[in-house]
Amino acid sequence: MTESLSPAPSAPAADVAGLLLAAGGGRRLGGCPKALLDHRGELFVERAARALREGGCTRVHIVLGATADVVREQATLPGCVLVDNPDWREGMGSSLRAGLASLRDTGARAALVTLVDQPGIGAAAVARLLAAYRSPADLAAAAYDGERGHPVLFGADHWDGVAAAATGDQGARAYLKEHAAALTLVECGDIAEPYDIDTFSDLERLE
Repeated sequence: MTESLSPAPSAPAADVAGLLLAAGGGRRLGGCPKALLDHRGELFVERAARALREGGCTRVHIVLGATADVVREQATLPGCVLVDNPDWREGMGSSLRAGLASLRDTGARAALVTLVDQPGIGAAAVARLLAAYRSPADLAAAAYDGERGHPVLFGADHWDGVAAAATGDQGARAYLKEHAAALTLVECGDIAEPYDIDTFSDLERLE
């Protein structure tokens, strides 16, 4: 189902952690990690982290992998927790597992997951999805013309199942498909664009 939701006063944003997956090596970008791509003086990882903070996430964890040391040196990420994923070459699933594991003892009751290579998704989409949060049992995703996309919100009740199903580059795709009946779609097509930056030609979309 697709809904447009307003914030729930009983569901403080502090319960929902922002989780940014930024570990990839940028194979189709000549080996330049997407986290380090620069647009108008701002690194992609900085841009994505800012979207999470400005969208209302008071806690932000960022999963790093390829050239994590360089990201730490070059990126300005105030207040963010940086999580190393030594298995980043295995694909997005390993980063999702590492990110969820890093949230286990933080008190977070849900994780709002974004990808570093989707700069068209900003704070407005984060805020709208954050408003969908009601309880740790929630499962919600942004939708674009009715089609599921990112960000995705996983209530803590789902973390074990998501982690178990997250393999390769599939991330949570299999889990979301299996639990489609429980998934709330939040339309964001009017405020965000879900394109990926995978190649150098894709960078033209940012101009």
